[in-house]
Amino acid sequence: MNQDIIKGKWKQLTGSAKQAWNKLTDDDLGVADGHREYLVGKLQERYGWAKDQAEDEVRKFEKTL
Repeated sequence: MNQDIIKGKWKQLTGSAKQAWNKLTDDDLGVADGHREYLVGKLQERYGWAKDQAEDEVRKFEKTL
């Protein structure tokens, strides 16, 4: 999915993101506001993942949309 589409639909996608990554808070998702790099960073922080793994998770999430 195109990054612009994700940003445009972020409010609708936050529920799906919350299910995929339950360690992210509503505040995390609100601040992310569809910004991929912020989301990758928060996944690294909350889950202790390396950047590559966090990016892979976001890519998988994008494919499910």
